[in-house]
Amino acid sequence: MEQGERDCCRIDHRMDFQQGLITTVHDYGLCGADPQAFRRQLKERPTALLLPCLMEEFRRPALQLIREVLAELDGLELLVIALAAESPEEVQQAKAFFAGMPFAVEVHWTNAPAVRELLQSMQSHGLDLLGPPGKGWAVWQGLGLACRRAEVVGLFDADIRTFSPAYPERMLRPLLDRSTGVAYVKAFYSRLSLETQALQGRATRLFVAPLLNSLEQLLGARPFLRYLQAFRYPLAGEFAFSTDLAMNLGIPCDWGLEIGLLSEVYRHVAISRIAQVDLGVFDHKHKPLGQGPTEGLQRMAAEILGTVLRGLMEHEGVALPPEQLPTLEVLYRRLGQDRVRQHGLDAAINHMPHDRHGEELAVRDFARLLRPAIAELVASPTVELLPSWSRVLSCRPHLQEELARAGSLPQLTVCAA
Repeated sequence: MEQGERDCCRIDHRMDFQQGLITTVHDYGLCGADPQAFRRQLKERPTALLLPCLMEEFRRPALQLIREVLAELDGLELLVIALAAESPEEVQQAKAFFAGMPFAVEVHWTNAPAVRELLQSMQSHGLDLLGPPGKGWAVWQGLGLACRRAEVVGLFDADIRTFSPAYPERMLRPLLDRSTGVAYVKAFYSRLSLETQALQGRATRLFVAPLLNSLEQLLGARPFLRYLQAFRYPLAGEFAFSTDLAMNLGIPCDWGLEIGLLSEVYRHVAISRIAQVDLGVFDHKHKPLGQGPTEGLQRMAAEILGTVLRGLMEHEGVALPPEQLPTLEVLYRRLGQDRVRQHGLDAAINHMPHDRHGEELAVRDFARLLRPAIAELVASPTVELLPSWSRVLSCRPHLQEELARAGSLPQLTVCAA
């Protein structure tokens, strides 16, 4: 065998080939991105990207990297920056940062006084659109703007330190090809620290995965639980959907945003129209565990638990019986400890650092959240999502345009170079 043939036979294996309930697009590492073909697809089906963003991100290198990568997507229809800022001057700084892109950029000031006044006026229609400031509220506003001009909308966080051209290409292509029938795409990846190569993603690894397994043992293989378990990274903040789906989703405003959106997608879309895509190695800001149940990952875990149990009520008509709570605590604690051991072995064989003691403490703290979080759910079982845009437009047809004007400054929209 010639040297070239031997080289061709060396496959950089990165992921298995298994399929499950959710169609999985793997990264086999056989070829890189195809930017020219991707640009052609973008031009054939109008596509927008949405970046919810805090002003502090403009002082970090991650957003600079994202801007450099996106600057090559000359087929993109629109980039929406859903920005939380303190002043018009900060909004102008954001505008200058994205000047010269080869497509239209709308920097939308999500907490502008005019935006708050406009959305508050919707209370006369019985709609509360003044969600708590955060990613969910920014996503809801950004979708309203993006759906005016696009058939496909993709969302990325603004703090991704490993952003590459493969990210938007791999996540959007299943939607750009109409023949696939795909309406929703969720990313998954290997969360690793760039500095230490340590495993990250504790909320997914040490809370969500053992929690779903525990609930399955208690309540049986419910379809909604099987659906959530089919996602390899259910808390991934990167996803894309067709505009007709995006317009009909209610948007959660708490830390349960990602699980809450999966619940909304489950309600509206056949599972055969959902896909998940491997983006490879991924790193972004890491949340601390927090000193108590109202901080950091502990607060996130409590709200995720409420979202999962509320989804079971909504989709399955099933509630966790009070007498099952002690069993849930015991099961979760044991399964969480099993996950710590499993990830520890995975890290050791891959010569990666692993803080077993810290992860054991995280499982302990997560377990302590179960009782108060469930008590809060029982006391207030319903949650108000930001209503879908299709509902909002049914009573105020021009709100998207009004919101765009309220969130912009004079000549704020950045036109293609």
